[in-house]
Amino acid sequence: MAERGKRRRISHATSNSQVSNHVASIFAGGQPDGRVDGGGSTAGFVEGSILRITMKNFLTYEHAVVYPGSNLNMIVGANGTGKSSIVCAICLGLGGKTAILGRGDKVGLYVKRGFRKGSIEIELSKNGGNVVINREINTENQSAWTLNRKPSSQKAVEEEVKALQIQVSNLCQFLPQEKVGEFAKMSKIELLEATEKSVGPPEMFTYHCELKNFRGRERELENIVNEKASFLEKAKQRNERNKLDVNRYYEKKRHLDMIELLEKKKPGVEYLAAVQELESVKKDRDEAKKHLSSLKQTHAPMRMKIQLINSKLQPIEAQIKTKTTDLREASQKCKQKRDQLDRKQRDIEDIKQALNLKHTEKEDHEKRIANTRRIIDDLKTELAKVGEQPDVLPRIDAINVELKGNQEDRVRLEGEKADIRNEKDNMIAESRMFARRLNDMNNMMKAKEDKLKGRHKDTYTAIQWLRQNRQLFNGNVHEPMLLVLNVKDPRFAMYVECHIPFNDLRGFVFEKREGMETFMKEVRDKLNLKVNSILAPAVSCANMPPSRPIESLRRFGFYSYLREMFDAPDEVMSYLCHQYKVHDVPVGTAQTKAMIKKVIEEPYLKIIYTADERYTVKKSVYSNYVSTSNSMLRAPRFLTIAVDADERRQLEQQIRDCEGRINALDERLREVQLNISTLERRDNELREEKKRLLEQKGKKRQLEQKIATKQDSLKQMERNSIDLKKFEEETKAKISAVNAEKVPIVGELMSQIKLRATLSMDKVLLTLETLGLNAEKTHLEKDFREREVELRTSADAVTRLDDKKNQLRENCKSLMMRVRRICNLEPGGNVPAELQAAFKKLPDSLDELDALLNEERSRAECFTGLSENVVEEYNRREQEIQNLEKELSDQSDALNSYRLNISEAKERWLNPLRQLIGQINEKFSDFFRSMQCVGEVDLHSEKEEEYDKYGIRIRVKFHNGTQLHELTAHHQSGGERSVSTMLYLMALQELNRCPFRVVDEINQGMDPINERRVFDIVVRTACKETTSQYFFITPKLLQDLQYAEEMTVLCIHNGSSMLSPGEWSEKAFIRRITRRNNTQ
Repeated sequence: MAERGKRRRISHATSNSQVSNHVASIFAGGQPDGRVDGGGSTAGFVEGSILRITMKNFLTYEHAVVYPGSNLNMIVGANGTGKSSIVCAICLGLGGKTAILGRGDKVGLYVKRGFRKGSIEIELSKNGGNVVINREINTENQSAWTLNRKPSSQKAVEEEVKALQIQVSNLCQFLPQEKVGEFAKMSKIELLEATEKSVGPPEMFTYHCELKNFRGRERELENIVNEKASFLEKAKQRNERNKLDVNRYYEKKRHLDMIELLEKKKPGVEYLAAVQELESVKKDRDEAKKHLSSLKQTHAPMRMKIQLINSKLQPIEAQIKTKTTDLREASQKCKQKRDQLDRKQRDIEDIKQALNLKHTEKEDHEKRIANTRRIIDDLKTELAKVGEQPDVLPRIDAINVELKGNQEDRVRLEGEKADIRNEKDNMIAESRMFARRLNDMNNMMKAKEDKLKGRHKDTYTAIQWLRQNRQLFNGNVHEPMLLVLNVKDPRFAMYVECHIPFNDLRGFVFEKREGMETFMKEVRDKLNLKVNSILAPAVSCANMPPSRPIESLRRFGFYSYLREMFDAPDEVMSYLCHQYKVHDVPVGTAQTKAMIKKVIEEPYLKIIYTADERYTVKKSVYSNYVSTSNSMLRAPRFLTIAVDADERRQLEQQIRDCEGRINALDERLREVQLNISTLERRDNELREEKKRLLEQKGKKRQLEQKIATKQDSLKQMERNSIDLKKFEEETKAKISAVNAEKVPIVGELMSQIKLRATLSMDKVLLTLETLGLNAEKTHLEKDFREREVELRTSADAVTRLDDKKNQLRENCKSLMMRVRRICNLEPGGNVPAELQAAFKKLPDSLDELDALLNEERSRAECFTGLSENVVEEYNRREQEIQNLEKELSDQSDALNSYRLNISEAKERWLNPLRQLIGQINEKFSDFFRSMQCVGEVDLHSEKEEEYDKYGIRIRVKFHNGTQLHELTAHHQSGGERSVSTMLYLMALQELNRCPFRVVDEINQGMDPINERRVFDIVVRTACKETTSQYFFITPKLLQDLQYAEEMTVLCIHNGSSMLSPGEWSEKAFIRRITRRNNTQ
């Protein structure tokens, strides 16, 4: 770049790697405002700008010094040369945390490999003397600080940096490479706070914080006022209720006084009633004693009569018991004789039954003889009818031949039927096996969809929409990758999930751009779903060969490339090969991890996997310096469930094929069965005909044999005829013998019957006598019991009357003592006159007195919850109400005053803030308008008084025909987010409150047109005299860009052919460049 009339400032750097790669040089164009060399002139630099950065043994640098310019600093260099190292040095050197950078989480990781410690020194511009901050770090994650060459603490450094309005933790001021994506993820509230800190007046953020605190205090005062007002109202209501209680208290007291007077008179009335009752009880007791004496005189003779009857009953009952025993024995003997007679009678019946059986047998024998003779006559008649029959043997032989042929055909058909059934069973089993496998696949796919639904519901909803609207698309449209990817082995899932980001795993893949635009319009714009869409490369990369065959890497333990570990549709695989180089990422084992130092030296290996880690290798194109980073592989969450879509479709086709073959086999089976049935019917017809012919052939011989057999049987039956007369005589003799045995048994039975009758008569007479005596005894006992009960009742009455008399006597004494105690009378004293006068007004009847007393008590009980403290509490609460009214008035005045203060603070904060947001919006809109897009920035708040809910809302529109959409991490593409972020930062740049801004590789992902437009805006904005220092880091720039004279271009080089700072000559370099230009 031409540098007319400028003084040059030169930066030097030296880098020696472990593989002897050295040197890295940083050279910068001069600045129009003079040379800065550690304390010189700082004209043109805003206070807090960076004048110098010195790095020693820091990341890629062994020793480097950078002198940035006061306006736009373009830091350009290839990947791996050390551009982001400068960003890291600025952050860590100014007290920033490692988390801001998003790289290593410990400072020890930023020490150059091969060294134990490193350092960063930054010189900042400041009126009255520059500030020099030095931080030394070591591999043990320790830091040592110096401020202006003096030992210091990190806290002191942070305070000094804060005083210069440097905020490396503010993404609006310091945006490292790894945090570019997080800018769009900032909430509106976070963006407002970051903007206030970055470009607002110093007091703006303080006013905002005060307003949030004021609002909290206002809520507290409102709660206090509301609570006191509520308490005051409740106290008034309670005292109003207590006023009624006071009146009720006095009314209750009147009833209580009446109850006391009634209770004083009641014992006297009770005493007089008790004396009267005592005299009555004495009279009743004397009469009861006389009645008891007369009952005792009539009770003794009756007892003597009962004892006499008992003495007569005892011998009679003994005789009845003896007679009963004898009668039982006689009855037992009679039963035994009757049983003997019954057995004899049954013997006679058996003999007669045997005779009847002989008669029946004789009749059956004669009938069989007659039947046999008739059968013989019939057979002879049939034999006579049978004449000469024709020869049936030829026909029988023909039938046998045909039967044999049919049998062979049946055997063949049965075999064919069995084969068809076996084949059908096999087809059914195979179809069921395919159905089970398909069902398992469906269950696995459902499980993957459920997981996706739990993780990202919008994507799941979009899948359902796509399945219902596939007719809208031309070309292939694939559901999210995590559903269509099929990992060949569950162990490979962690490599695939680690390599492919989740945002892509849940992305829909389209073959054609029109389909993707239709999908995003319907799903994202109309249904407002947050989904990702991916356009497959126009030229398929699915079969792209790796840079080197896997066999050449097996010595390091690599066994496969990532692409071979899973299956995917062609468009999905093409995208993954193009975007993530899955065809060129090898996967190794524990052996690979053990040899990792040798592995990273191999060319073409940028990303590799060991058994449980991922390694990323970056190599400088100049110095061959190698930097690596590694991370542990996380357990897979989605791809452990493998479902092969091609296999699924193949299974469905196989099931349909099986069903078709089964139907064809059923048709063949019906045809074979029909043929078998036809053969069976023919066989039956032939067998019937054969049977008839055989019967016809042997019928005459059979008739002759039957006649001979029947004649023999007839002769045998005639020889075995029964002699019935002889059997009858034997039967009569047996019956006579049994009757002779019955005669003595009958005699013994009659004698026992007579004895039993005599005993029964004696027992009846004795029983009648006993009944008469028992009746007389029962009558006497009844009278005796009644007299005894009456006697016991009289005795109890006498005892009860004696007890009552004694009790009444004691009661009279106690009542008299109670009267004296209640009326406070001395022994022998009388009731006072005033009390007697009051008693006269009261009833003299005890019932009337009790009724009046109960009435007064009931009335007094109606006044519940009252005490003597009611009046005191009423007066005390009246005083409290007056005090509360005064306190409420004071708190209300304080709240109104506080609200007035809040209103003033709100004006101090909100008006400048709105003006600031308006300026930002004006610049932001102009930038977007210059790019033929639309962008707006506004202050957003749901409620005006909720100051902690205020935020900045960025809305952008990049395409015609779409609406303004809020800038989020999901709605816009990566390039659109980068453009929006860059232009917002440029809108802040012109407001110029922070001393410098750093933006690292934000142009990555932009298309060339937007990148050129953004670059022009950055140059135009950051090179104004009123703006602060700006660092723009990028690995590449487009050709033919417009540059400004106020820019400083820092070119980072790194390679083995670089000169050391001592050998490098600026004059020689310029001469060489001039000579080269002249020769061209």
